[in-house]
Amino acid sequence: MARPTTIGARSVATATTKRMSGARALIECLQRAGVEVMFGHPGGAALPLYDALYDAAHIRHVLVRHEQVAAHAAVGYHRVTGKVGVCMATSGPGATNLLTGIADAIMDSAGIVAITGQVSTHVIGRDAFQEADVVGMTMPVTKHNCLVETPADLPRMVLQSFLIAGMGRPGPVLVDIPRDVAQAEAEFEFPEQVTLRSGKIPPAVPSPNQIAAAAALLGQASRPIIYAGGGVISSNAAAELATLAHKTGIPVTTTLMGKGGFPETDPLSLGMLGMHGTAYANYAINDADVILAVGVRFDDRVTGRLSDFAPKAKFIHIDIDPAEIGKNKPAHVPIVGDAREALRVLAPQVAPPDLVAWHRQIAEWKERYPLRYRQGSDVILPQFAIDQVYRMTKGQAIVATDVGQHQMWAAQFYLMTEPRTWVTSGGLGAMGFGFPAALGAQIGRPEALTCAIVGDGGFQMTMQDLATAVEWELPIKIYIINNGSLGMVRQWQQLFYRERYSHVHLRNPDFARLAEAFGAVGITVRRPEEVGPAIERSLAVTDRPCLVDFVCDPEENCYPMIPSGQSIKEMIVEGT
Repeated sequence: MARPTTIGARSVATATTKRMSGARALIECLQRAGVEVMFGHPGGAALPLYDALYDAAHIRHVLVRHEQVAAHAAVGYHRVTGKVGVCMATSGPGATNLLTGIADAIMDSAGIVAITGQVSTHVIGRDAFQEADVVGMTMPVTKHNCLVETPADLPRMVLQSFLIAGMGRPGPVLVDIPRDVAQAEAEFEFPEQVTLRSGKIPPAVPSPNQIAAAAALLGQASRPIIYAGGGVISSNAAAELATLAHKTGIPVTTTLMGKGGFPETDPLSLGMLGMHGTAYANYAINDADVILAVGVRFDDRVTGRLSDFAPKAKFIHIDIDPAEIGKNKPAHVPIVGDAREALRVLAPQVAPPDLVAWHRQIAEWKERYPLRYRQGSDVILPQFAIDQVYRMTKGQAIVATDVGQHQMWAAQFYLMTEPRTWVTSGGLGAMGFGFPAALGAQIGRPEALTCAIVGDGGFQMTMQDLATAVEWELPIKIYIINNGSLGMVRQWQQLFYRERYSHVHLRNPDFARLAEAFGAVGITVRRPEEVGPAIERSLAVTDRPCLVDFVCDPEENCYPMIPSGQSIKEMIVEGT
């Protein structure tokens, strides 16, 4: 058998012809694509696929307890390794349960391949048992999808899917395999090279003329900002970004998805910008005269009211996806291409501008508007719990978060210094994401300390997979910021809906006892002085998950905050 090749390469293994079932041909393709692990749950239409997987000694299959977890875990695996993540489910409800994870992957540009079983071809369209048009359903939320209608098409479609998922701007691809196709015995040819339509091929190297124009604009700037997003992570451009920033002295602010793309402990870092970003990052980008936007999509959680976002600035926009450039804000210098290559050729051409006055202004904002909290001796503040996790892990953990207040506090107080260490659901904002993503991350990088910082609401959406984490002896640290409510919804109801708390308070289980029931370690923390010892105890657990339930102040709100649809002028700082 041919050796597996790097996912994303154009050439995929050596051409061979073998007689086998369609299901075994799928396993052959997975091995040729270099797949080492996949997350899934079997069912009727997928039985032939799982029967073939029984003999696949080189592929670890992680049995999850819900298919949504499989998709989120595949995303977590991809985000920390850079490899294409794989998930698999059966037809009908199995496939539809993958949809949330697939939608999350398209919004956050995560490279995964989702494989679904399907009813046999002769009953498709006849409302057969557990039939669902998963290709039609996933068309809006996939980079590419396909139904394998004949056995001969299977090797090309599967291998092509891995190339599409991983190359250019990563994204999810779905392959739907009918049961009769999986069972059919045929001569399968595994091509030496898989070709893609021109629309699937990433753009060539950036235009030299546009690079020169960007260099000139940056060199003339007096208040420049680098605005870096998830594209910096996807393109492995962190080192090139740091080189440019340190050569020019241009401050860097990152999006929620860009955390880790530039060290947040660096003096040039402004931290995260946007709705719950640092006040000084928001003030700086609003006053900038030139903005170098790298791998970002000008999301509404960053820009607020578009017409008021950075009104004095000229924009240089680097992105591998031409559809993103000019979509929300016009680019004065558009650069289509890989962020790593663009930054590599840009840095030598930029003459460092005079930024003494600009640095002085930013230092003043940092001093006046720091991130801070006031921990007392009674109730635990969420910021304090997360800050202690950061300090006691020395900022060296992979952190996966759920969605809500805790996500924003983690983004504020857990400073990232390396790429592929921050995993969160940004664009879709899927509750229930954090713990499954941590599961996938821990399997992808077993040597790494992996923490899931989750809310009490989101954790209850996927907590059944504590069973999976225990089964695989994954030493994930699960830190629950338990404020007894859907915290971000409660905050909005307090601020914008006259404190009409409609269906937002939670009657929670005893999370520690629940963890123990699954076979994990469970700890409950109710007072500030217990926080440090509990974290220390959790870090000592190495053979199973450890859950720490921080019972926190139920009234604490997350600031700074730019109200939805408003501008930086309306930013609320520290609840004033």
